Formats: sequence, structure tokens, C-alpha cells
Amino acid sequence: MHDNNLVDHAIIFAVNAHSGALRKGSKLPYIVHPLETLAVVSSMTDDAEILAAAALHDTIEDADVTVEQIAGQFGGRVAALVSADSENKRDGKPRADTWKQRKQETIDSLRSECGLPVKMIVLGDKLSNIRNIYSDYQKTGDKVWERFNQKDKKEHAWYYGAIAEAVSELSDFAAYKEYKSILEKVFGEN
Repeated sequence: MHDNNLVDHAIIFAVNAHSGALRKGSKLPYIVHPLETLAVVSSMTDDAEILAAAALHDTIEDADVTVEQIAGQFGGRVAALVSADSENKRDGKPRADTWKQRKQETIDSLRSECGLPVKMIVLGDKLSNIRNIYSDYQKTGDKVWERFNQKDKKEHAWYYGAIAEAVSELSDFAAYKEYKSILEKVFGEN
């Protein structure tokens, strides 16, 4: 598949996978998030497989898509990249009860991850998230945390700060600098 076709196919697949879903705490279609993640990642690389994985990054975690389906349509590398950015949600257990464990696993995985592609996707994902949080934080202040499974702002500060450390190899990119700047605006010095 030609590079542009791979990315186009990934976008269409993600649109279909997330159809009808809304962004947490808003009326925005969920697909806005994967597309924003793709845009951020495209500022760091033009590798079509990384870009496709950025568009697909939440399909396994949030849209009932399997790694095998991703591999079948997009190849093993894309599937591995999407899988690396997917949390084990521990179905059957309350999300709030597993929040800290899931976030620690993400951080541990990033710290041991030697490849920049996964870190690029995670940075794109988390920058999109923190942009959204900051926008709402400006409107509602600390009430923004009420929409999350984890309602403690300090826990979010810990998580987003640890992500910044884990992807610090990307510190020369504008996306990383923006991420750090927004973290400071939301959480203060970290």
C-alpha cells in the first residue's frame, strides 16, 4: 500500500471504529482526538506507519478492535505501535480502582521503550489530552477533574509529569515544548 493510502486508510478505519463516540466531558466527536494526535505526530515524522498508528492509537483501547485486525489491515509494525500505546483496561474492574496501576504501567513501558516512534505517538496523544484539559481548566478551574476516573489533580500532575520525563528524548520538538508549557499552566512547576 502506498504511504499516503496507508494513512488515509488508517484515518477512515479510525473514523469508523470511533463512530458515535464523544470526547470525554464534551459533545465533540471522539475522532477529533486521534486526528489531533496524528497532526502532532506529523510535526515530528513523515513515516507513514507511525502516522497510521497515531490515527489508530485508541482503536484497541477504546473501540473494541483487536491487534490482529490492525495487523491484518496495516501490518505488524503498525499493530505493534498501536498496541504499545494501548492500556490494559482490566475489563470487569472499576476504572477508578485501576487508574494508578494502568498509568504506572504506561510510564514503566515508556521508560523501557527504546524506540522513538512509540514515544512520538504517546506525546501526540498526551499533548492532545492536556490541550483539552487546559481549555476546560480555563473555563471551569479544578472542576475539570470531576469528569475523570481519577479526580485528584495531584495524581494527574504526577502522571503527565512522568510522561514528560519518559519522552524527554523528544525535547527538541515543538510538540514537547508545548506539552511542558501547558503542564506548567495546569499544574504549576513540575
